[in-house]
Amino acid sequence: MTTNNRSLAGPEPRVVVTGIGVVSPLGHDAPSTWSGIVAGQSGVAPITRFDPEGFQTRFAAEVKAFDPVARLGRKDARRTDRYTHYAVASALEALEQAGLTIDERNAERVGVLMGSGMGGAETLDAGMETVLTEGPGRLSPFFMPMFLGNMASGTVAIVTGARGPNYAPVSACASSGHAIGEAAAILRRGDADVMIAGGSEAPMARMVVAGFNAMGALSTRNDDPAGASRPFDAARDGFVLGEGGATLILETAEHAARRGARVLAELSGYATTDDANHMVQPAPGGAGAARAMRLALASAGLQPAEIGYINAHGTSTQVNEKLETQAIKTAFGEAAHTVPISSTKSMTGHLLGAAGALEAAIVILAMQHGIVPPTINQTTPDPDCDLDYVPNVARAVSFDHAMSNSMGFGGHNVSLIFSRVAE
Repeated sequence: MTTNNRSLAGPEPRVVVTGIGVVSPLGHDAPSTWSGIVAGQSGVAPITRFDPEGFQTRFAAEVKAFDPVARLGRKDARRTDRYTHYAVASALEALEQAGLTIDERNAERVGVLMGSGMGGAETLDAGMETVLTEGPGRLSPFFMPMFLGNMASGTVAIVTGARGPNYAPVSACASSGHAIGEAAAILRRGDADVMIAGGSEAPMARMVVAGFNAMGALSTRNDDPAGASRPFDAARDGFVLGEGGATLILETAEHAARRGARVLAELSGYATTDDANHMVQPAPGGAGAARAMRLALASAGLQPAEIGYINAHGTSTQVNEKLETQAIKTAFGEAAHTVPISSTKSMTGHLLGAAGALEAAIVILAMQHGIVPPTINQTTPDPDCDLDYVPNVARAVSFDHAMSNSMGFGGHNVSLIFSRVAE
């Protein structure tokens, strides 16, 4: 078991976070997003990316007024999907905070892992429309590279010059959680000194909304978009689609110290499991998620009572929250009833493959500022969700270790633990 304020001395390579970048429905960078989170601000509003008339759900948590040209230039911005724009923007912000320059001296030791569940969904949607209405000869030659799910990761490398390990985890809503955890594994085995890790998503496409509506997965609270995402509330009726990107700069502690970087947190624990149960439903009792949490605690060398905050997966669906509550109780025992828990998806919507990275960034910011984010729209207690879900108002709490959970279709579970590092 560790103590608070972990030392970076030790026999195994430690992995630390030195930069954070965010593009979200609450802002185009990490500080503005954090301000919205603390204020309990909803980023949900009527859909503007397409005409939603006739759709069961006509609202989402969109990124507003974002200009990719400053990051990519006019030509490359036109030739890349919006999910790539968010990946590049968040990566550049994170690199700037980390004070890291990539050049010929270190390029081969800097890698990129950017996860996405959907890839270029809007490009695919628009391309299908072009083929059906104008014919196959009118399809853009950039159609294929724009929609592929690895192109955000590849483009971040092109823009930054990083030539180390690079791939794109795809595990639905666990994608960017896996990206962060597996990036740490790459660092620990010595294949890189720095990893640019996170995820991005821009799923505001007709087929995506229609598909989730066909499943009955989305909220249809069209008369109250801002109140539609309500995790753990008894009146929840489905998740709210969100978009954006988030990136962490991960380094070995030795590398960060050598270049004098400011350490924001340590990635002290990571575990991943699968339910092996159902395509879209978690295992009974949340067994797979509970096992991921227990394994993450073990990898961090922590006891449940040492975790000061949990950022829950909490999508605002009836089944998920009941099972996640059960999973936390199983993994944490008595400590489940005292640890503050919140779902920031109540404000950002569900960023699908980018959710894990955004919520990891929020966990680190929460630990730095000593503030636990709220779960907004908590009006009707659910007796099946009877833990401390920090209803409606942020709470001042000082803590040294926090957990972020992600769960994806296919039964994928990821649990990440971040810890404060002694100055």
